[in-house]
Amino acid sequence: MAAVLTREQAAAAVAAAVAERDTIQANLLDLDGSFGKRLLAGATLTGETRRRWDAAAAAMTRLWETFSAYSAVVDGAAGILAGGKLTAARLTELDTLLNGASVRLARASSAVARGDLTGKAETDLTPAAAVREMRKVFADVADVVAAAENVWNAIADQLQQVAADLAAARQRTDGLADSALGDALGQAEAELGQLRELLNSDPLALWHPGQGNLGQRGGQVDTARLDRLRQRAAVAVSKVNEIAALRDHADQRISAVATTVSAARQAWQDAMAARERAASRIAAAALPQPPEVRGLADRLAELDALKAAGRWPRLASELDLLEGQAEAVAKGCRDAERQATALMDRRDELRGLLDAYQARAAKLGRAEDSELDARYDRARDLLWTAPCDLSAAADAVTGYQQAVLALSGRKIRQ
Repeated sequence: MAAVLTREQAAAAVAAAVAERDTIQANLLDLDGSFGKRLLAGATLTGETRRRWDAAAAAMTRLWETFSAYSAVVDGAAGILAGGKLTAARLTELDTLLNGASVRLARASSAVARGDLTGKAETDLTPAAAVREMRKVFADVADVVAAAENVWNAIADQLQQVAADLAAARQRTDGLADSALGDALGQAEAELGQLRELLNSDPLALWHPGQGNLGQRGGQVDTARLDRLRQRAAVAVSKVNEIAALRDHADQRISAVATTVSAARQAWQDAMAARERAASRIAAAALPQPPEVRGLADRLAELDALKAAGRWPRLASELDLLEGQAEAVAKGCRDAERQATALMDRRDELRGLLDAYQARAAKLGRAEDSELDARYDRARDLLWTAPCDLSAAADAVTGYQQAVLALSGRKIRQ
């Protein structure tokens, strides 16, 4: 019988089979010892993860069984190669091992088809077919393992950080005696516990597979619940920290608001003084009224009572509200002061403009023009009469300007 393989071909084929077997074994061991596999194998699983892992675990058992049978064939081929002179018969035997249906697998058959409850069937595969089958099963199992590991890696540390933040905030609530703060923390803590339980028992519920693949090939972690939890926890923690900081520094905070109220009162006094100065010279209808400052001092006195009663959330709210109102009053008063001053400046500007155009009229030789003089006198009377009707005075000055400019054929722009 002629040998199918030459000695050189046999040596190369056996070396390739051994190398491929060793690679497969290394990858199987990596999968078996992976974090994701250990996570799934050691957890009490539920839902989608339990269904997927039960199937994957059974597939992995079959994978190792197939590998064992396949590896035995490769070892047999290597033994023939190392067993001495390669006769034609031994080369034929080696060729049969490497290329024939030499991988024998014992697999349960259909009891109905065989009519035997305990019957088993044997499946014979070539080494190449066994490798193809192992490759497919390995990919399926690896997808499940990788998906669970990706979910855990993406979420576990984030949950730990949220838990630490909530625990620190919970400690800071001691002495705050505010049910709203406690409820907000409690809701975040409850949601944290639920998400932790889901991560531990059904991590694949937090995985969006892509294109039909369960694992990392095209899939992604669903972080929607984590994002909502982080937002809720951040709001609760921020509020607790704000109230706790107020409790620890209440005197400084009240003092700062008192300074703002004092500044508003001073701004009101300055605005009223400017208004009174202007009122003796400018008609009251043109003068802005500063915003009212009364009541700020009374509300400031109530802050100490809230502090003494330990009503920290209410104190925080009142501080923010009073500070904002005092700042608004101060700004309004400063604006009113500037407007009153601007009206005085406008009157002086009109006076200067009237004198300048009177001098221009004199240069044009019309200093004794009765009509022009009447316009001048009207404007001057309005500007030098207290209180001054600023709007009427401005119109009068404009009329005088136009009359002077008309002497030289020019008109003032409206």
